[in-house]
Amino acid sequence: ARPGQRLKKLSDGGGLQLWIQPTGSRQWRLAYRFGGKQRLLALGPYPLLPLADARQRRDEAKRLLSDGIDPSDAKREAKRAQAEAGDTFRSIAEEYVSKLTKEGRAQATLTKLEWLLSFAYPKLGSRSIRSIAVPEVLEVLQKVEARGRYETARRLRSTIGSVFRYAMATARAEADPTIAWR
Repeated sequence: ARPGQRLKKLSDGGGLQLWIQPTGSRQWRLAYRFGGKQRLLALGPYPLLPLADARQRRDEAKRLLSDGIDPSDAKREAKRAQAEAGDTFRSIAEEYVSKLTKEGRAQATLTKLEWLLSFAYPKLGSRSIRSIAVPEVLEVLQKVEARGRYETARRLRSTIGSVFRYAMATARAEADPTIAWR
């Protein structure tokens, strides 16, 4: 399916839809009713989320509905619990900066580190560090490079890698996705 001038909605069944934006982005959505109201749940982007996985998520949402639970509320609650669990990229990065502060790093170094991490937070900040993959890190770096800031992108890659290695040392991540560029 190709993007057009307007949003295209392709139905799979059971409320599962593939939304194709004019920009070319593709997103799986689930249309359902809860409490007498039409609702919509974003399941994930295509092709990162293949059809089989989208159908599985649809089925999980339908099970929640049959138990009287709104899947959107359940998803929101899961995100909140994840953030409270402290395994988000932002929380681990802040912990890492705090560790460097206690070690006596120069204030200029810490300020630069926080500035670099601010480029990663919009995309990666609220995500569980275990679920972040190489393409997502690459997208953050390409955004910086697109502005002609190649040295900043290189340092950002190194900083993101340091956060991941800290997470690995504290048993909250299994791999460093920045290793692909070394």
